[in-house]
Amino acid sequence: MGYKVSTEKMDEILKGLSGQYKVFGPKWDRPHKNVRFAELKSVSEIVMDRQSNFSIKEVFYPISQVMFYFKGEEVEPSEVAEDRDLLIFARACDINSIKRLDKIFLDNGENNSDYFYARMRKKVKFALIECGGFENCFCVSTNSNETDDYAFAVKIAEDILVEAKDDAFAGLFAGCEAADYQPEFVKENTKKVTVPEIKKENLKAVSELEYWKKFDDKCIGCGGCNTVCGTCSCFDTVDVVYTEGSSDGERKRVWSSCMLDSFTETAGGAKSRATHGANMRFKVFHKFYDFKSRFGTDWNMCVGCGRCEMRCPQEISFIDTVNELAEECKNI
Repeated sequence: MGYKVSTEKMDEILKGLSGQYKVFGPKWDRPHKNVRFAELKSVSEIVMDRQSNFSIKEVFYPISQVMFYFKGEEVEPSEVAEDRDLLIFARACDINSIKRLDKIFLDNGENNSDYFYARMRKKVKFALIECGGFENCFCVSTNSNETDDYAFAVKIAEDILVEAKDDAFAGLFAGCEAADYQPEFVKENTKKVTVPEIKKENLKAVSELEYWKKFDDKCIGCGGCNTVCGTCSCFDTVDVVYTEGSSDGERKRVWSSCMLDSFTETAGGAKSRATHGANMRFKVFHKFYDFKSRFGTDWNMCVGCGRCEMRCPQEISFIDTVNELAEECKNI
């Protein structure tokens, strides 16, 4: 069903939902002068004219997450503080990024899902924001420009057009003016990516390309690209002891990054990847070969949101990196 809804009516609906849901969307974080997913009080807070600087994942996969508390030999599991479910207004590429995280955390083993991810993920529903694309996007190249994983879709303008796909939400719009609306998806991006032809038989040759060495000096290993990426999932596990000499504390997991110098460091100081070029190779392989090979999907890990393009302090273009690699692979 399609509807035309005023901003005031949509805010009334959001207020009514607040008993069951915490509602999130891309919103100005004015003290830090960026856009990130934060709790909404009004649909007018949703930023429409630019992409969020940070991805959707931090809403339910927090940067720092307590796994359990320990006191002597006793262990107390952590609990989710918020009883309400989560309704997240998001664009297609962001919703598709969660599809990738679901594979990693829920399907990466013999039906052994990640407990901490699963307990938050089951609380999430999406409200699709119709999107016209942004400067650094290449979602069409990664087939991430469309999705049907949403409870309802919105096109936000002076009046709001709504498609209520989930029957559980359709009743919220009863009495609103009917409208013939279905969301439109991005059909073409300004920027395009050619996915490299990396196959098992040429994997070693691609790994040994001189091409990767160009990043040894250019990349500084800050990990910023991973931090804003919607599909990066790596974390470190850290024990925090509350006071020196105490046996009381907590174990938490904290986001990490495959681009950090310390990421593959083991006891004794050995590293399986010792250069920034090797880390870049690992990241690109993960996005455009490893993930697809591991899970047998017909889609790669990268969703083409382009946030890494915006974030890199060295202005390393991930789009150029992937396109140049595609050309290199043609010569192997």
